[in-house]
Amino acid sequence: MTTSSNSFSGGLSISTEAIQCPKCNGEMVQGFIFDREHGGLHRVINWVEGAPNKAFWTITSVPEEKCIPVGTFRCSVCGFLESYARPEFAVK
Repeated sequence: MTTSSNSFSGGLSISTEAIQCPKCNGEMVQGFIFDREHGGLHRVINWVEGAPNKAFWTITSVPEEKCIPVGTFRCSVCGFLESYARPEFAVK
């Protein structure tokens, strides 16, 4: 991954230049993985620290403030996916 002045907060920088795939050196393309919830609702996948808590009506119970949106880069050559949990990937 290359770095540039186009940086995310917290030190991780994603370049405006092409990012190379660590597997085959193909070009990585930014995107996201969405979750199709019950009822057909769509949302961006979130990462949550720790083990899931069992809830009565739902599979897990997670406080919204613990959710970090996940952005994913896909290699346009081999399809390798590399994901990052960063607040910058929230829906805007």
